[in-house]
Amino acid sequence: MIQKADPRERPAYAHRTLGFGVPATSDPHHFLVQIPRGNAAPVLICEHLGMGSETVREQVIDRVLLPRHRWTAIRAEVQRAFNARLKEHDLATATWKVGDNPVDRLLGKELCVLAWACERLDPEKIGSAVRNWLALRPEERWWLFGMTAMTVGGIRDADNGWRVALRYALGDTAGNEVLRPRTLVGKTGLGGQTTLPLFDD
Repeated sequence: MIQKADPRERPAYAHRTLGFGVPATSDPHHFLVQIPRGNAAPVLICEHLGMGSETVREQVIDRVLLPRHRWTAIRAEVQRAFNARLKEHDLATATWKVGDNPVDRLLGKELCVLAWACERLDPEKIGSAVRNWLALRPEERWWLFGMTAMTVGGIRDADNGWRVALRYALGDTAGNEVLRPRTLVGKTGLGGQTTLPLFDD
């Protein structure tokens, strides 16, 4: 006789994790989102290279210091998107809390792309930046992180190179404002055929 599973039993996760998907192993490569107490102090996002770093002194890279009101504007959507991805891989979900929030290395790269875009963006455009970020595939976000981090990925690089490009790319236009092609008006030529303006006399 087949015994039915008890619906009250919580399904086992694929493996144990910390925070947003960080493997519970010794010194993994991951990101930390450091959220101070209070509502005014900025939020620091830093990358911990873990055992992949060459020396202990080079283990941490401060990626972005995000003003608190900007963090507040993106945190809920980021949490929702990350938790949806974690569920897809049978991993525990998480919530942002005061203190250190570990984030999986790939999710951390994606978070940096959005944080970099929003760090100096007009506040009224942050909603558009979040929507455009959500519309990107993970692979596209990883590529944008790689291109940016290679040259201007530090905490003091907000107004340089790819950091500025991200601000314009994600913050300028809402994702639903798709460019619509205009209709060409042709003329009727000999034999009743429509001709395009290119071939006018």
